[in-house]
Amino acid sequence: MTKTELTQYLHDRMPLCATLGMKAEKMSPEEVVLTLDWTPTLCTSAGILHGGVIMALADSAGGAAAFANLPEGATGTSTIESKTNFLGAVREGTITATAKPLHIGRSTIVIETEVRNDAGKLVGKITQTQTVLRPRN
Repeated sequence: MTKTELTQYLHDRMPLCATLGMKAEKMSPEEVVLTLDWTPTLCTSAGILHGGVIMALADSAGGAAAFANLPEGATGTSTIESKTNFLGAVREGTITATAKPLHIGRSTIVIETEVRNDAGKLVGKITQTQTVLRPRN
């Protein structure tokens, strides 16, 4: 798929990604890469990108990475735990979230996501656990 097709796929499955303007650069079981452009409408005071926006980008990348690694018979995932360390402010440019699986189990999937600015500086490190959803009988 092209990046445009990947982005549409992402937006179709997670509408919040479209609302915030996220773009998909790569989506594979080994790695998911999403980007988000800084805009004043996503900021807190002093033009700093809102932490919740950074967390939403990381959660979306993590969710997509977990979905790409679903075990047989599973229908989806849901975040049940997330830990974020903010390491720098974002005042301009584009941030990139790169999510990789740390553990792929039958009932949980653990993902680690790094968020970096245009200069490649780490601005956030996120570890999340996704529960594996299965059809109800």
